[in-house]
Amino acid sequence: MAPALSYFHDIHAKEFAAAASRSKSLHRSWVHPPTTRQGAEELASRRQGPNDYGYLIRDYETGKIAGYIEITNIVRGQFQSAYLGYYMFKGFERLGYMKWALQTIIATKAWKELKLHRLEANIQVGNAASIALVQSLGFQQEGYSPRYLKIGGRWRDHERWAILCK
Repeated sequence: MAPALSYFHDIHAKEFAAAASRSKSLHRSWVHPPTTRQGAEELASRRQGPNDYGYLIRDYETGKIAGYIEITNIVRGQFQSAYLGYYMFKGFERLGYMKWALQTIIATKAWKELKLHRLEANIQVGNAASIALVQSLGFQQEGYSPRYLKIGGRWRDHERWAILCK
């Protein structure tokens, strides 16, 4: 069965922080999600719209948080664009959950509900699994940005991948 999706609210903060703590070795230099309840509450409060949204991926069988997706920095007007971020938690990686969840979020939230025209995913150079994932979803590489984002205290190079609403 497919996983389930829900909005990320502060009531999920304790469970989210615990999942992020267990996943530090999985995330390595790619992402640094909050590992404290307070940090997770702050993230959830920043992802309630109208320019930023957070979604939880839950394992269908256990109901546990399996991953996270966010659509952020929504720009309206003539642009209708946003950024896409995502990661799984330890024990749920490589099960196909993220591909299903991204397909669902893009089709139902980004295109239909938010009426976006474009989504951009910035992926660190060397993150082959994430690059393969967005390629499989139809994203096209648009460029390379040296020292694009500061993650884990270091400026990191990223590839820019984007998809347009059809």
